[in-house]
Amino acid sequence: MHFDSAFNGLAHQLPKGLLARMQQAQGASERMATDALPRRAFLKMSVASGFALGAYPMGASAQGAAPIAAPAGLKPFEQPASFVKIDKDGTVTVTVNRLEFGQGVLTALPMILAEELDADWSKVRAVHGSADAAYVDPAFGMHLTGGSGAIKNSYTQYRELGARARAMLVAAASAQWDIGAGSLRTENGKVIGPGGKALAYGDLAEAAMQMPVPQKVVLKDPKDFRIIGKATPRLDARAKSSGAQNFGIDVQLPGMLTAVVAHAPVFGARLKTVDDSAAKAVKGVKAVLRMPTDRGGEGVAVVATGYWAAKQGRDALKLEWDASAVEKVDSAAQLASYQALAKKTGLVKFDADMGALAGAPKKISAEFSFPYLAHAPMEPLNCTVQVTGQGAEAKASLWLGTQMPGFDAVAAAKVLGVALQNVKVNVQMAGGGFGRRGVPTADYVVEACTVAKAARAAGLDVPVRVMWSREDDIKGGYYRPMHVHRAEIGFDAKGKVLAWDHVVVGQSIAQGTPFESFMVKDGIDNTALEGMRDPYDVPMRLSVHHPKVNVPVLWWRSVGSTHTAFVMETLIDEIARATQQDPVAYRLQLLGDKHPRHKAALLLAVAQSGYGKRKLPAGQAWGVAVHESFNTVVAYVAEASVTKGVPKLHAVTAGVHCNLAVNPKTIEAQVQGAALMGLSTCLPGAAITLKDGVVEQSNFGDYVVARITDMPRIAVHLVPSADAPTGMGEPGLPPLAPAFANALAQLTGQPLRALPFKLA
Repeated sequence: MHFDSAFNGLAHQLPKGLLARMQQAQGASERMATDALPRRAFLKMSVASGFALGAYPMGASAQGAAPIAAPAGLKPFEQPASFVKIDKDGTVTVTVNRLEFGQGVLTALPMILAEELDADWSKVRAVHGSADAAYVDPAFGMHLTGGSGAIKNSYTQYRELGARARAMLVAAASAQWDIGAGSLRTENGKVIGPGGKALAYGDLAEAAMQMPVPQKVVLKDPKDFRIIGKATPRLDARAKSSGAQNFGIDVQLPGMLTAVVAHAPVFGARLKTVDDSAAKAVKGVKAVLRMPTDRGGEGVAVVATGYWAAKQGRDALKLEWDASAVEKVDSAAQLASYQALAKKTGLVKFDADMGALAGAPKKISAEFSFPYLAHAPMEPLNCTVQVTGQGAEAKASLWLGTQMPGFDAVAAAKVLGVALQNVKVNVQMAGGGFGRRGVPTADYVVEACTVAKAARAAGLDVPVRVMWSREDDIKGGYYRPMHVHRAEIGFDAKGKVLAWDHVVVGQSIAQGTPFESFMVKDGIDNTALEGMRDPYDVPMRLSVHHPKVNVPVLWWRSVGSTHTAFVMETLIDEIARATQQDPVAYRLQLLGDKHPRHKAALLLAVAQSGYGKRKLPAGQAWGVAVHESFNTVVAYVAEASVTKGVPKLHAVTAGVHCNLAVNPKTIEAQVQGAALMGLSTCLPGAAITLKDGVVEQSNFGDYVVARITDMPRIAVHLVPSADAPTGMGEPGLPPLAPAFANALAQLTGQPLRALPFKLA
């Protein structure tokens, strides 16, 4: 997220009608999820599959499988039957209700469940869930991987699932031995009775499934954890490091064809003429299909026996485009218009008194600019679609890595004309996404279903895999929005802020989506402003303009904090320099006693880095930043230099406060990866620009991302805590750029006002 922190804590604010429609559309209503499956049929099905604790995945009717009877008072996502599968050999397979796309959730969630289950970790495996009702985010009632909410929102859920499954296993052993359950205990995949006699979970699973599912369970005291909190290698590490792991792009089905789509160079443009004669002559090309595309545009799909044939066919197309009816964005003109808007007060979020600004003894006037950014995951977008049957009997199966399988199922059903209960979403491992695989419009899913439907109408009744190239991915839209900030700050000689007038200009990512009703208030998209002002208690008037631009935008890893953290932390540093104060001491003074987690993270990073105690090599300087996003605080102490105008980040020390660290190894990897992605935003060439409506970048040759040679030394330190965990997928990104920038400002005496960096 990949998704948006505006979701965090807003579940209770969802309009009832909206939430109900989302749940109903995704097949997630409790009524559908709790229809009874006769126990005899259930047991027969389970035994036939190598009996397991949990008919799997059997969560809800959205996948066409008859759901399990829900114990009174339990929702689908609270029932172990959909999450825990124990084979006779003792292998425990945990179904994960999130997309794994690099954040380690396919290991961390099983760790949580296995902890309360008292499973033998060496026998634990993990698989993805689907669009079944059981696999919704329990905080929001919808299928969602985003907002760094996987562990945060499912921590208690997966603990309770494990505890319920454990209680059922104990109940089965109690019945078999005719011994009170209170005299039994569990350990490492076994139920142990008096005298040390034991029964393995694999031998108890069938009987355990016949036991009542307890509504209430007692969870472990964190001091007794033996799995949670231990640095644990990822379950998918071997497959990924060896090249054995399959991703959505690797799906292979009998008779499958591959399609690529020629998209309009300007968003929303339509076709004027199509000459497909040369394309049809390419060996392997089976069909050339004119089709509608995202945002009212048109495109041409080339369907062939493989990707290369399809690409060659697309290259052979002769197309003329008509962009007369759509805006043709020019980045230079857009920046100028944003800068003009930033000089005017917009829709007001905070409205402090600005009377002290004019007479303040010290002032800062600053303007910041941030470009569009592409998500550019290593695995470009793809979706495989198979449709069988006709009319009311038609069924569809989709294979893709998706952050919102429920939304995608609804979109597929609408395009294909297939009943929602007959749409099956097979969630695949994804090679990154950073928000791009969670699109409210389901653009690339709609595209794939449109191609599959047209191909079938043309007589190609086979599965169709639609693949995007790297160039398609970078030019294909849904970017982090471009933003301009303008700040006028007045303060005194001691650094006390007297007035801070701040204007933000940028497109809304929520307007026009199903999330608008609770993410946009009084015309203000709160995602654009998250991270502003807090944690510093300064008198700020904050306002925003949301211009409408013909460039599709979307959340991008850490969302609004990608720009707000940079603005806040560089300006705080600038005030410290202007008043000749140490930037760490100044921050601690502003934080006071109201933000202990910020202080703990900052002090940990400072202590571990040697800041203020260790002398840096000549030409290097320290830079500091601390920021909270997704309820997690990350502080960075950076060591950087500038040589002949080229900045270099040498080392970064992180202090992280995410409460309880479920898997410290995963958290370390997330911070390292997020820091590197944050570094990417600083490098020249890290920008998406448009000329005459056309995106100018196309691949990593002209859209820069950080490489291994750019990677600094990174040390990650965690603040100890037993409190329930907070988000971790995104918080490591926002404070990296300002920490780096603050180090450079110490060296050059000039604050940086833009990403990527522009050194004079």
